[in-house]
Amino acid sequence: MDLRLDGKVALVTGAAYGIGYAMAKALGKAGAKIAFNCRDKKHLDDALALYKKDGIEVKGYICDVTDEVAVGKMIEDIKKTLGSVDILVNNAGIIKRIPMHEMSKADFEQVIDIDLIAPYIMSKAVLGDMMKKGAGKIINICSMMSELGRETVSAYASAKGGLKMLTRNIASEYGEYNIQCNAIGPGYIATPQTAPLREKQADGSRHPFDKFIISKTPAARWGNPEDLEGPIVFLASSASDFVNGHVLYVDGGILAYIGKQPK
Repeated sequence: MDLRLDGKVALVTGAAYGIGYAMAKALGKAGAKIAFNCRDKKHLDDALALYKKDGIEVKGYICDVTDEVAVGKMIEDIKKTLGSVDILVNNAGIIKRIPMHEMSKADFEQVIDIDLIAPYIMSKAVLGDMMKKGAGKIINICSMMSELGRETVSAYASAKGGLKMLTRNIASEYGEYNIQCNAIGPGYIATPQTAPLREKQADGSRHPFDKFIISKTPAARWGNPEDLEGPIVFLASSASDFVNGHVLYVDGGILAYIGKQPK
């Protein structure tokens, strides 16, 4: 079993912070050459400084993953500077928490564009080189919402459900080229973006959503970005060469658990 990625080129979308950063850092520590994209110069500069602090050499891009022309230019530059992409992690995504009956078509479409169509664009852009090499890893970042429904996330759940099936279809269509396409479905992860949901209330009690998540998670805690490091390295390495079309849920057991019986 080999979990090293020395000499491999990994592109992680949306990896300026949060779980994207944690996964890119893990791939870099395993030996991969890292490229990432983000949406603006501030995020890019902040991320480059953070990678440097952690000793990870990276190539960063400002690129809209829904723009097929821009993606093509980014992929060509990566090929010239680092080499063709061996590992693609489709991590970039957004969520809009709006009741469906109040959600505009434009908002719904934006979530679908970034969370589902962009992974199609990104995957399409690297598949040709992977087919020529006879090897490649595509890892899509799904969600528990590819399995579960929840109020206010109709667009997000639709996109992530579609991404789960895109994962399986890429595995089916390109497995004969020794290309593995799998997905990771993170549970609720403690990041700066979720920090407000974990803040103590004025009376010292837990935030209601924090209590809800803890009660639904057999591990009785939120996940940490570091909890995704092992899974991403496994799916990016030769250790997973016969794993294809799989969604690995890293959720502390939420999907396996019906919840505690009310007292």
